[in-house]
Amino acid sequence: MIDRGLWISWYGLPENGRDAYLAWLHRKFMPRMLKKPGVLWAAHYAAQAQPMPAGGAPRLRHTDDPSVPAGNGYILIFGGKSAHAFAGLTPRKLDPELTPEDRKMIALRAGERVNIVTEEERTAGPAARRREHKYTLAPCIQLGSFNAGTADEDEILDWYASWRLPAMSKLPGCLGVRKLNSVSGWAKHAVLYEFESLAARDGHFPFHENARPEMAAWTDTLVRKLIHAPGSPNVATRLWPPVKAAAPKKKR
Repeated sequence: MIDRGLWISWYGLPENGRDAYLAWLHRKFMPRMLKKPGVLWAAHYAAQAQPMPAGGAPRLRHTDDPSVPAGNGYILIFGGKSAHAFAGLTPRKLDPELTPEDRKMIALRAGERVNIVTEEERTAGPAARRREHKYTLAPCIQLGSFNAGTADEDEILDWYASWRLPAMSKLPGCLGVRKLNSVSGWAKHAVLYEFESLAARDGHFPFHENARPEMAAWTDTLVRKLIHAPGSPNVATRLWPPVKAAAPKKKR
């Protein structure tokens, strides 16, 4: 796999104009970006609301910096051979080639937040063979983006290497997980989980530490120190490429 760079945009959309925007993005803009040198794939997701934790007391902290854009309804991701594939697609470079329609549609994005990231490490999950195509992201993702806060950077490295990534390699319904580091954008760290479906994610991920209380305690201690981007981690389902309906099971 050589898709080591990702260009990620989080943003919201108004009700008025949403359908036209989605048609433009999926049929025109994304296919055009896929023709750029080094860009290998594209995926677009709609964020899904997640229930409050038991007791209603979240352990995650989010930035209160008003300069950090807070859009979260949609997530647009491009994958490239490396982060350098997107050097020519930054707003300054891309702007001259945008059409009037492009500008109109991009202007609909509310609170857009962008990170370009490079891959630190990846681990395949038990469902990795169910990936639709070589580079296609899964029907459901969980995407966290954060800064260390009061955590030690070495502990973050140790936790992902020693616990979280190995745990995902055994989690039912998981296609894989990528730990990412920022090249540009507010969050220094990001982590991208891939799942067969939202049901698979909800049915397995929240409980994966139940059999390892010592690891659950380590997780709890660490995550309370981090400072997440608004809405992070985002759980989202894929809009484009369209998710193919599962084939009906044959009757015996």
